[in-house]
Amino acid sequence: MTDLALEPISLRLNGEQRSCPGGLNLQAVLEHFGYRPELVVVEFNGEILARRHWPQQPVRQADALEVVTIVGGGS
Repeated sequence: MTDLALEPISLRLNGEQRSCPGGLNLQAVLEHFGYRPELVVVEFNGEILARRHWPQQPVRQADALEVVTIVGGGS
């Protein structure tokens, strides 16, 4: 019997179809795709999701993420 949590899932990341391992929470998915969670804001299935919820938020097949990177700087 296989562990379904390890089977890849397909999701939409910034408008592009991507795949990642199943069974991950939002924070782990962000890290999987190379984001630094402390430097991004995430819209999860159409709603801005507070950072404190990311470790408990499962990411499932066909979820949609829009990730905006916070860029520091100035003149």
